[in-house]
Amino acid sequence: MASKVAVSTDKAPKPLPGIYSQAIKANGMVFVSGAIALDAETGKLVDGDVQAHTHQCIKNLSAILEAAGSSIEKVVKVNVFLANMADFAKMNEVYTTYWGDVKPCRTCVAVKTLPFDTDVEIECTALL
Repeated sequence: MASKVAVSTDKAPKPLPGIYSQAIKANGMVFVSGAIALDAETGKLVDGDVQAHTHQCIKNLSAILEAAGSSIEKVVKVNVFLANMADFAKMNEVYTTYWGDVKPCRTCVAVKTLPFDTDVEIECTALL
């Protein structure tokens, strides 16, 4: 049976205790929980619009990936959740500046509500 190892770092917002892990390493992969635009030090949403929030989401994902021994360049799958699909183009302007030359496969959906009433949440899966 393959083992799974929880990943934790203070460089990204901490999850609710006992509810979920920041990420799980298993079978040569790292599965990162959804990240919103929280500042790891303050625990509050960063100021700004969906573009500032997208940057912070990816910053948080990057910190977790690094703690797992991976990186943003090794991401193979991304799921983006938007509170309003009208933000799709603005989010993509920021999103496309990340992930390296070979962009991961991706799903982007609109959802009714996100934690802290934010506008974007991003989760990813990467190679170790």
